[in-house]
Amino acid sequence: MGLLALGTPLEWPEAKKAASQVREWGIEQLLAVWRQAKGKERDALLWGDEIEYLVVNFDDKDRKVKLSLRQADILRALAEDEKLLKQGGGVPDLNVLENKTAKKTAPCFHPEFGRFMLEATPGKPWGISLKDLLDVEDDMKWRRVIAKEHMEAGEFPVTLTTFPRLGLANTLSPEYPASGDRLRSQFLPDEIANPHIRFPTLAANIRARRGRKVEVNVPVFRDEKTEKPFNDPTVNYDLHQWPEDDDVRNGAAKQDHIYMDAMAFGMGSCCLQITFQAKNIEEGRKMYDQLSPLGPIMLALTAATPVYKGFLAETDVRWNQISRAVDDRTPEELGEKPLESNRWRIPKSRYASNSTYISQDARLRPEYHDPDLVTDPALKDKLVAGGMDDLLATHFAHLFIRDPIVVFAEDLKRLDLTSTDHFENLQSTNWQHMRFKPPPATIFNEQAAKDTPGWRVEFRSMEIQMTDFENAAFAVFIVLVTRAILSFDLNFYLPIARTTENMETAHRRNAVLDDKFYFRKDPFSPKKPTAGRSTPASSRAHSRAPSRSGTPVNGMRGSGTAGGGEDLAHQLAHHFGPVEDEYTLMTVDEIINGGGTVTSDHSFPGLIPLVESYLDSVNVDVETRCELQRYLDLIRKRANGKLWTGAKWIRDFVRKHEEYEKDSRVGEGITYDLCKAAEEMARSTEDAKRVAKEMFVQ
Repeated sequence: MGLLALGTPLEWPEAKKAASQVREWGIEQLLAVWRQAKGKERDALLWGDEIEYLVVNFDDKDRKVKLSLRQADILRALAEDEKLLKQGGGVPDLNVLENKTAKKTAPCFHPEFGRFMLEATPGKPWGISLKDLLDVEDDMKWRRVIAKEHMEAGEFPVTLTTFPRLGLANTLSPEYPASGDRLRSQFLPDEIANPHIRFPTLAANIRARRGRKVEVNVPVFRDEKTEKPFNDPTVNYDLHQWPEDDDVRNGAAKQDHIYMDAMAFGMGSCCLQITFQAKNIEEGRKMYDQLSPLGPIMLALTAATPVYKGFLAETDVRWNQISRAVDDRTPEELGEKPLESNRWRIPKSRYASNSTYISQDARLRPEYHDPDLVTDPALKDKLVAGGMDDLLATHFAHLFIRDPIVVFAEDLKRLDLTSTDHFENLQSTNWQHMRFKPPPATIFNEQAAKDTPGWRVEFRSMEIQMTDFENAAFAVFIVLVTRAILSFDLNFYLPIARTTENMETAHRRNAVLDDKFYFRKDPFSPKKPTAGRSTPASSRAHSRAPSRSGTPVNGMRGSGTAGGGEDLAHQLAHHFGPVEDEYTLMTVDEIINGGGTVTSDHSFPGLIPLVESYLDSVNVDVETRCELQRYLDLIRKRANGKLWTGAKWIRDFVRKHEEYEKDSRVGEGITYDLCKAAEEMARSTEDAKRVAKEMFVQ
């Protein structure tokens, strides 16, 4: 969840006038943090996870389920729970009592965009110990139990990515009329959004900036009796309440697509996010780069979103739907009109895949960078003049091409260099699949600086899963992958353009099995052997990959290649040849489990074998290893097709339901039974295996 400030928000015409000031002050605040924290060292890597829930309300008598809009009441109850507070949990923004220490720290809860959503995090970060990994699943289960205890009898926190009938009648509790002033949606009321002034202002100003409502069109899944052509029957072409009602008459609703028109259709989606605190900025930058190519792979592997607005979709994941739901680009920025009022054309929405690499790594070749990258040259110059290196300055100068969407009048009175409000205004509304996070403003507080989080990296692409076991498995897996990356100095660099293509591929129905993704052939970095130091060459993972051709590049460590990297680029090209030879198309199974032939004498080792090699290298005890193996087995079998993704299971559930008429429509009874199944699966592993045996190791 983004920055939650209080104040007087400016409507878009006034916010637009202040945009340059906010960007300039945001850069000044970033430089202040940079100078204060660039040498900050932490003792060890810490990490945390974020789980998001839909709060549903079951009417078992009439077999109906609705989204409960009681987020505020539930959060207030959590914030006033003295027992929870004494255990260090609660709602940080609302807690009425001071937290007290306890042997076991309780989880924390946070508001989200949708008034039907909750976010839950561990009460304190997880540590580097492998034993900590075994506590994650129990903590996730505990969060769900606590959340349920503060809900009404018919309510339950389910971890579905989206509510299957969001946008249709009789789906909200309580119900409100659609087409309010802020969203101006045909399908959703303004009351669906968190009432904090940031959220309705964000939605209204995105709409105002782009000059029309957001357009979310998802291809419909064609079943035996689906109308041909399919014209979304829920669209009303005769509304004349707002000027934006003309959008559908001007072609906003595409044929053979499910049409949605509001930010809530995207930001009302749930996901699983993992944040890592690095030991220092160098480690953080390395994790950011090396995890970036994994984003699309994990998106496909966690696919769980095959239904929108009461229709089966031809896609399996949420990403592009959120991207379109917050896309504030104008027709000029989209390339639909010549540039006149805007500064440049922008290839991607502000919710998109990454467009930059930032590590000062000698293996980062100029050819990996995004050829279509747009930056603000004046702001980049200011960052470089302030002491920031070219690579990182490029990254932030790219983020700052955007306008701030929510601007509070009180924040424009003076620049506070001990705050990061203007920086976070832009940073928190660039929703890329990786996020690089500087330390927060408490770094300037002498007393608080010691406990202030360091440089962090957020992994954002994964879909939420229906059970805590699955969510724990994917969280633990990503943590172990980062450990293998850092321990073995792995190299997953891939041209940004290929990662962008991979994100599109991940949306395809059953992409996890039916499609291939660009991935690096050889993750092992050539380097001079150091006597007495273990290398991946001695690991089980590397034993699956015969020795590479090519000569190690001696001494090439350190500086980045963006700007002044021509000599290094020449050396790299001389030693390694064309960048195109470094990667190939692989299945998710080959990427996760290994075995795909990428050259005549070389096979990709696989992420799980790399993780297992890391576990071998740290001599983990048998009990811990066996427990971790449960999670790796889920990932392994999800990748090779022995276990289904959530998307495949939901699609199958709908199509086999007795009320389904093979016309792509997901009715109220089907939705009730689906949400009931998700509730049952969340209760225990045994229930999950009983309800959805295709998804779990038996």
